[in-house]
Amino acid sequence: KMFTRSNCTVNKFVLLGLAESPDVQLLLFGVFLLVYVFTLLGNVGMMTLVRTDPHLHTPMYFFLYHLSFADACYSTVIMPNMLVSFISRNKDISFSGCVAQLYSFIFFGIIECYLLAVMAYDRYAAICSPLRYVVMLPKAVCVWLVSASYTLGFLYAAIYTGCTFGGSFCNSNVIDHFFCDIGPLLKLSCSDWVLREKVIFAFVSLNGISTSGVILISYLYVLSAVLRTRSAQNRSKAFNTCASHLMVISLFYGTGFFTYLQPSNSHNGLDKVAAVFYTLVTPLLNPFIYSLRNRDVKEAFMKRMKRGFCLH
Repeated sequence: KMFTRSNCTVNKFVLLGLAESPDVQLLLFGVFLLVYVFTLLGNVGMMTLVRTDPHLHTPMYFFLYHLSFADACYSTVIMPNMLVSFISRNKDISFSGCVAQLYSFIFFGIIECYLLAVMAYDRYAAICSPLRYVVMLPKAVCVWLVSASYTLGFLYAAIYTGCTFGGSFCNSNVIDHFFCDIGPLLKLSCSDWVLREKVIFAFVSLNGISTSGVILISYLYVLSAVLRTRSAQNRSKAFNTCASHLMVISLFYGTGFFTYLQPSNSHNGLDKVAAVFYTLVTPLLNPFIYSLRNRDVKEAFMKRMKRGFCLH
């Protein structure tokens, strides 16, 4: 469970985290504990609503169910370990733990990228071709699209993780980050990492361009269809339906592109700030953005609450 090069061995890493001051760490523990609790409540709650309410058994909410699952797991990969480090002051992570964390983080991150693209196509189908919506996205196609997202997540996570840990670490074992991420780990590599970084950059570009391209094209068609609508009420409804999706995409892709589409030697303190947004804030906001701006979800939530009160 360790990499070896000459007399250099690494069997654990040290994560510097977000702050060194004990008082600041205690404050961050409280803040991020609340973030994590609300992230789990929001995403698990969304999954429960989609699973139990028959009115939400549509392609859009089928994709949203899996997005919520990916978000809950995405946050869980990073948050518990970070919370423990705030309290225990122990910033160590084993080599195998670091590998597992990076792989899981990339796996769920890639799934989220492709699910966001699939959901953009879903909005295109619902708004631009409402009469053919059921034909364009039958249950079998929805299952296939979600399965493809998970499969691509599995494959790309293996490629990224293999390239990141494909060398030796003998310069240092101190990671200037709050979790095991590609850039900070490559900076610690004492073997030739340039080729591995180029491979990672190529696949990140491929994933980013392909998924964001689908999203951009889908929403250009949606915008065109909305502008052709004569009814102001229908235009407003269409914009509201898509606004939540666009808010999530802008936050997730903006901070992600900033972090991963730059050379590892160009990374600085801003990377931690960007990482907080795409790893911790986005999974928190997703269920609330969709629920607050979606009438179907609001109605399902109110029904659930009424049933709860009736039982008591």
